[in-house]
Amino acid sequence: TRELPGRIDAVRLAEVRARVSGILLEKTFQEGVDVKAGDVLFKIDPAPLDAAKENAAAALARAEANLSQAETQLARYKALVDSNAVSKQQFDDAESAVKVASAEGKAAAAALRTAELNLGYATVTAPISGRVGRAQVTEGALVGEGEATLMAVIQQLDPIYFDFTQSSSDLLALQRAMKAGEVSQVEPGKTAANLLLEDGSEYSHPGKILFSEAVVDPTTGMVTLRAEFPNPDKSLLPGMFARVRVVQAVKENVVTVPQRTVTRVQGGGGSVMVIDESNHAQIRMIKTDNAVGDKWVVSSGLKAGEKVIVEGLLKARPGAPVVPEPFQPAKAATIQAQAKDSDKG
Repeated sequence: TRELPGRIDAVRLAEVRARVSGILLEKTFQEGVDVKAGDVLFKIDPAPLDAAKENAAAALARAEANLSQAETQLARYKALVDSNAVSKQQFDDAESAVKVASAEGKAAAAALRTAELNLGYATVTAPISGRVGRAQVTEGALVGEGEATLMAVIQQLDPIYFDFTQSSSDLLALQRAMKAGEVSQVEPGKTAANLLLEDGSEYSHPGKILFSEAVVDPTTGMVTLRAEFPNPDKSLLPGMFARVRVVQAVKENVVTVPQRTVTRVQGGGGSVMVIDESNHAQIRMIKTDNAVGDKWVVSSGLKAGEKVIVEGLLKARPGAPVVPEPFQPAKAATIQAQAKDSDKG
């Protein structure tokens, strides 16, 4: 199990931009609310675009008339060319005229479709469903002139992504442990993840690990991973800092001790007070791996079943006799609370 830092990110993000130029007439949405794909957000003045459409329609009608005239001329020449009433050159010119008129008709039709699209773009709609932020433009502004003006941003917040990093050295150590048979890999796609928020609380919805990057950042030596969490009440917002607790591998029959029982020593190790077979306190040097909640995973120095002193550490002395009692977390918490209250009094 690892606790790793990272930040919340939206599953989908869409920048709403002006696809045609014009004067913004109206903003039709309330900022900061959820919208659905297709909802109208802005309206750009359609008058110039409608005029362009009418002009394109007239150009198409003119091209169609020219094509009809060219086809009629070709049909007339075809009947006369065999009797040498018209020259072969005149017939060939008539054929070419039909092809040119046909091409001009297709170009005019395409121009009309473009004009119709542009007219449609005057009504700016939401490309995705999600939460829309503040409007980046106001009524009366000229948008889309020379560039696709940013008008608003929509982010899909349910589910939500959590991007976090892990050192490449930790990943290498994990891979070596797997190869050595010390731990077993969690089935791909089923790696559970729990989110720890900035205030220390645990997010109520568990998530899952989606993937890890295939490259290491050369400047930091870190690998980026991504988890996905349900976010039905939209309480998680992009940019939030948090920590994720993930189980990347399973180690059977591990020994854990409460973190407060371990005294750190120079060199990175630690010590605990244990009770020997004759009920005397003894100092025991141990090595720890990672933390699981409020406990340390002990890699060496302790065996399953050995007794570790949790309460009364300040009174315990090496070699002194003790009367062991089973540790009761609830009782210990009550005693600590009473002690704090008496200190305040």
